[in-house]
Amino acid sequence: MIKRRNKRTSAAAPRRRSPSRRSRQTRGSQPEHKPASPLRSPSVVVVMGVSGCGKSTIASMLAHRLNWIFEEGDWFHPPSNVEKMHNGVPLTDEDRWPWLHGIAAWIDATRRVGNHGTVACSALKRAYRDILVGERPDVRIVYLKGGRDLIARRLAARDGHFMPPSLLESQFATLEEPQPDEHPIVVSIVPHPRQIVEEIVKRLGKGAALSPPGIGAASRRS
Repeated sequence: MIKRRNKRTSAAAPRRRSPSRRSRQTRGSQPEHKPASPLRSPSVVVVMGVSGCGKSTIASMLAHRLNWIFEEGDWFHPPSNVEKMHNGVPLTDEDRWPWLHGIAAWIDATRRVGNHGTVACSALKRAYRDILVGERPDVRIVYLKGGRDLIARRLAARDGHFMPPSLLESQFATLEEPQPDEHPIVVSIVPHPRQIVEEIVKRLGKGAALSPPGIGAASRRS
């Protein structure tokens, strides 16, 4: 499993490049966002939210429910980012750009071959989601929304993750909730995960088609 993750991260690395000056200016000027393209049947669903909201659990369960491919966005972080988070140091935007471009490369590769997938990614800022979604009308955002107290309790009970509870406040300070023009699916994290997944499937509608048996599993092994 570890070898697969390292290989996938390194394979995406050539696509991880710092944004141009022009793209940085666009990210810093939110009122200039282009209108979203008409929605299509989803190829990829990005499950977003602050650390501890259950992104990985919900994204993996959703992928299993639809027989889609699941990808964990944390696997795309370079070692320097992981070390910072282990030490309780918040990441900067410069730290995040290569990570986000790596995930975007996976999204495009999934779409290009006609697969369907889910990816867990915090995607806290609009600028980050612009990289992941942008003008891709077949990529949908699912925002797992929860209160600080509930998420803090979940983080306190969690072992083996590189995001310490001390960084929760910085996560909420960074969070820019998705706006209506992003067409997000907003769901509460309070219900049981199975209920959350069924709500997402319902709200994705007929576009969230089941993949034929074996396709999701075969893609994950490749």
